[in-house]
Amino acid sequence: MTLPPRVSDRAFARLAEIAEDTGEVKALRVAVDGGGCSGFQYDIRFDDPAEGDLELEKNGQKVLIDPVSLPFLENAVIDFSEELIGARFIVDNPNASSSCGCGISFSM
Repeated sequence: MTLPPRVSDRAFARLAEIAEDTGEVKALRVAVDGGGCSGFQYDIRFDDPAEGDLELEKNGQKVLIDPVSLPFLENAVIDFSEELIGARFIVDNPNASSSCGCGISFSM
């Protein structure tokens, strides 16, 4: 069954913290581009909504996914991870058959 990606409460909470720290609310864009060491890579950045974007929203915080990236992110979970090596937004993607050590690049 095809399901859209979902965003964890932890990721939405981190977006709210960033908005509070910076004084501005920015949407987080999660996109998939060709490239990287495994064939595809995630492009995660702050951006403005564009026509055709899927907008996932909670408590005024938004995550954007463009229509080209959406099929690559079916059933994926967008999360926020804090580890010793650093804190970052991550994508837990069941469609990826393999990924590289950096967690940004994957193949299908």
